[in-house]
Amino acid sequence: DDAEAARLYRLAAEEGVAQAQYNLAARHKYGTGVPQDDAEAARLFRPAAEQGFAQAQYTLAARHEYGTGVPHDDAEAARLYRLAAEEGVAQAQYNLAARHKYGTGVPQDDAEAARLFRPAAEQGFAQAQYTLAARHEYGTGVPHDDAEAAR
Repeated sequence: DDAEAARLYRLAAEEGVAQAQYNLAARHKYGTGVPQDDAEAARLFRPAAEQGFAQAQYTLAARHEYGTGVPHDDAEAARLYRLAAEEGVAQAQYNLAARHKYGTGVPQDDAEAARLFRPAAEQGFAQAQYTLAARHEYGTGVPHDDAEAAR
């Protein structure tokens, strides 16, 4: 029963359980057992993110990137992507690297972008593998290295 699951998640979320805060936020994001409400989802993702729950950090970053339920804020998106990236979330590592590649919410820095694409690529994140290979092929932010590009 989706409504009962949401009720129980809310009880645990009110007690500060990060996983419950995240799960309840996701229910509001999709409208599962509760009304769909982007602002309420973002409000609930925040305390889970502040407790260091990496998936909440990533999800809240994306909400700031696109202005979904919160104001569009590139600097806050980058800050939250960095926190999730430091916890090993490959998509966050990739998104933070892309922000450095283009200078979105952070200074543009090809070397930092390449450094950040690497851990996502090493986790098997295909977009990061492709982007890092291209950076080695063209020497963007890293030394030109055809062997590394082909790897």
